[in-house]
Amino acid sequence: YFQFVQQWPPTTCAISKKPCYQNPPSIFTIHGLWPSNYSKNAWVANCSPTRFNNSLSPRLETKLKISWPDVESGNYTDFWEREWNKHGTCSEQTLDQEQYFERSHDIWNAYNITNILKRAKILPTGGKWDYSDIVSPIKTAIRKMPALRCKPDPTLPKNHNISHQLLHEVVF
Repeated sequence: YFQFVQQWPPTTCAISKKPCYQNPPSIFTIHGLWPSNYSKNAWVANCSPTRFNNSLSPRLETKLKISWPDVESGNYTDFWEREWNKHGTCSEQTLDQEQYFERSHDIWNAYNITNILKRAKILPTGGKWDYSDIVSPIKTAIRKMPALRCKPDPTLPKNHNISHQLLHEVVF
């Protein structure tokens, strides 16, 4: 099976060791489509010596610059290359490189986490929500249980209450 991972760019930038190259977009974007091993509950990586071929169609590249940007450095193709080499190569029996990125974009488009949360009145305005408040509308929309990955807020002291976390990724 595949795990589809969307990231919240403002959190990606907040936890990054170096500043992001520009203001991060305020929409969930693709982090990756990760082939996984159900029996081990883990994703697999680096499955093939095949390397990224920088020959995606211009139409697909245009779409990926919105759905799958590199918010840290702005170098889109480097990010796509890392994800393909690490995870995409494990999908080659099912999806070639173009299909892998096209499918990822299609999933992002079909399960738009930003819009799902907006419809549930969960907006990125610095509000605080319980885990279940975020999971519930996503689960209803995608018809499976998502996992949320959160990170400690780097602006708070290290000994601050662990219950205050930043939403970083949604995985399904």
